Amino acid sequence: MKTITKKYLISQIARTQGLDPKTVQMIVQEFFTEILENLKKGDRFEFRDFGVFETVVRKKKIGRNPKKPDVPIEIPEKRTARFVPGQKMKTLVSKS
Repeated sequence: MKTITKKYLISQIARTQGLDPKTVQMIVQEFFTEILENLKKGDRFEFRDFGVFETVVRKKKIGRNPKKPDVPIEIPEKRTARFVPGQKMKTLVSKS
């Protein structure tokens, strides 16, 4: 198993589609920027069969410092990004 980087993705798309790598890089970067900016606003991105990018709020909770386990620490609520894989992705990954 290998790690696929953005650079590798760009080169593969450019090669298979016969496009200029600089053009593909601009498109891919704009795609990621658009997702990030809209997640920041609280929007949800849904790509059928692939999955959903959305933000969720983690509830506040009580944590413990391992060095002082008797002193509780309040961990505040926080907004975070979440990816939920689509059914087709789940099926393809489970078969591999």
